[in-house]
Amino acid sequence: MEFNTLIPELSVFDVTQTKEFYQKLGFQIEYEREEENFVFMSFQGSQFMFEQIHEDGWNIGELKYPLGRGINFSIVSSHIEELYNLVKTEHLEIYRGLTRSTYMVGHVAEEQMEFLIQDPNGYLLRFTNG
Repeated sequence: MEFNTLIPELSVFDVTQTKEFYQKLGFQIEYEREEENFVFMSFQGSQFMFEQIHEDGWNIGELKYPLGRGINFSIVSSHIEELYNLVKTEHLEIYRGLTRSTYMVGHVAEEQMEFLIQDPNGYLLRFTNG
């Protein structure tokens, strides 16, 4: 496996619950350190590390729900509509439904299909077709 040059490491309330949530979405476990409540997961080229909150962690302030306020993670999916249907089938709470959005990139209008959900820790995940 090749590591991305930027890999977010997210503090989470319960690493087991987090791992199960992301596995439902199709994320794969690359490796984990169970004794440290840590897991490294990937999804179609995106990579995340998750570590359960503990007193000796690298946390610079109080951590309470929702974690990650002010950030969303854009995750590309090659099958955005199928993933959206999976989210509905799994009864995961949808923050913003599947929509077609247009974004200006320089002077070019780029269209994307996207939807947003929150993970059990409150992190906002924006799934897009690119």
